[in-house]
Amino acid sequence: MDLTYTAVKNALLALAQPERAVLIARFFKTAPGQYGEGDQFLGLSMPQQHIVAKQYQNLSIQETELLVCDPYHECRMVGLLIWVNQIKKAGSTKRSEILERYLANRQYINNWDLVDVTCPHIVGRSVIQGDRSILYDLASENHLWSQRIAIISTFALIRLGQFSDTFAITELLLSHKHDLIHKAIGWMLREVGKRNVDALEEFLHDHIQQMPRTTLRYAIERFEPARRRYYLDL
Repeated sequence: MDLTYTAVKNALLALAQPERAVLIARFFKTAPGQYGEGDQFLGLSMPQQHIVAKQYQNLSIQETELLVCDPYHECRMVGLLIWVNQIKKAGSTKRSEILERYLANRQYINNWDLVDVTCPHIVGRSVIQGDRSILYDLASENHLWSQRIAIISTFALIRLGQFSDTFAITELLLSHKHDLIHKAIGWMLREVGKRNVDALEEFLHDHIQQMPRTTLRYAIERFEPARRRYYLDL
């Protein structure tokens, strides 16, 4: 198999569906002034992208990085998925290298799906036993996607029953103006609630007056109707 950036891109181009690409581009808000402005799509489904990523999972970090920087959204996704596949099996040196290249190229990780599918595995896993300051550095940047990476990466910690970083980063981002951050925070709070509803409710009581309504609605989505109404009426 030809393990090069060009080979992977040609494999993706061969699967292109132009009519579907138009619909996907609209879904990911690519019009002028929208968060995905100017992004280009081939029209591939996520299962197709996962299949290609698995086929080329032994691509070098350097060739994968070319995919991550590609103008086509699906090329970037497949590159990131290759890194996700690799980091699950990599030793510490390669894990560190993938994390470094991931963070160095985050200007290309520029839509919510690219962030959400990849950062818990690449960034989140790296901080489980390591320095978590990178999460706070990302949250403090004036960059939408870095901030979303910061909060969504805590999913890896939530799965281990560790909630303090999710709560701390939520506090940093609670006054954020963008609904993509409101939704991301609400999603992570809901995940906390699945594991420890008391911890979630304590956090809600302390912060509900500053919390965007979208965040609150996401956070309490799994509550019983009467409990949801209680929080919505506060």
